[in-house]
Amino acid sequence: MSRPSSPLFALASLRTGLGAALCALAAVLTLPAHAQLRGLGPFAQVRDTAAALPAGVQRLADVPYGADPLQRMDVYLPAAGGAASSAAVASGTRAPVIFMVHGGAWRTGDKAMSRVVQEKVARWVPKGFVFISVNYRLYPAVNVLQEAQDVAMALAAAQSRAASWGADASRFILMGHSAGAHLVSLINASPTLAQREGAWPWLGTVSLDSAALNVPVVMTAPHYPFYDEVMGANPLFWAAVSPYHALSGPVPPFQLVCSTERPDHPCLQAQGMARRMRDLGGRAEVLPQELTHGEINAQLGLESAYTRAVETFMASLDTVVAQRLK
Repeated sequence: MSRPSSPLFALASLRTGLGAALCALAAVLTLPAHAQLRGLGPFAQVRDTAAALPAGVQRLADVPYGADPLQRMDVYLPAAGGAASSAAVASGTRAPVIFMVHGGAWRTGDKAMSRVVQEKVARWVPKGFVFISVNYRLYPAVNVLQEAQDVAMALAAAQSRAASWGADASRFILMGHSAGAHLVSLINASPTLAQREGAWPWLGTVSLDSAALNVPVVMTAPHYPFYDEVMGANPLFWAAVSPYHALSGPVPPFQLVCSTERPDHPCLQAQGMARRMRDLGGRAEVLPQELTHGEINAQLGLESAYTRAVETFMASLDTVVAQRLK
């Protein structure tokens, strides 16, 4: 992983334009603790009802990739004999995979929450995709870097088993929301994290509304209290878990979806990340949305301009993906 020569390298220049955002965020941080959902603000992910299984979809639940009970993934694939399964067999081409990582401020959340999988599975599995939703160990049992290592382990394990699910190990698209968006962004920015676990190259990454793409900037500005617990006080650790600082050369393409409704203005971080990607010869696009943080996750997969924009990015990554999305 490439790191700056100084832990606080380039922080001053990256604060430009944050003044208004910080004032708005400071107002949020004065809310009483119960209004901030025990300090996690809008980022707490209280487990809701499990997603209903759409017709023509089967789920392989709790597939292990490690010894810990949280090191599990659910695999959604076209039901045998269904239209999507039959079409895939007829084409002779294995299914591309969407590999989803839930959010929850690195402390909460679950792979089976309906807003994580419901609309995404209902839209993409019938089109011939395999959809994988991943759990990982959470803070305080592990730190953020170990969470990323869990996600990398899950990716490698899923790729190694992909053929048994009728999927193509070389056609994975990473996707994550909130803390999960940070984790997949860190892995995409520093592919060696996953390569060390045995992962194959993947096509690209869809990052759904992370405001922690440049962690040192977050930590040196007004921020939600949970960041202090999860990220600690060491600038070297901030840089080590910062996707922006992990970038050192061309990596798989990024789509950075960001909410224009949040007081901490994640689109500023997305724009900074995209500029750095392009400066290093990579490809990144920013997709601002007039949706809340939660809606960016829950509404992806519904018929909308938003979903179609994400699909346009995914289709640009690979001809087989493009064919399935038609």
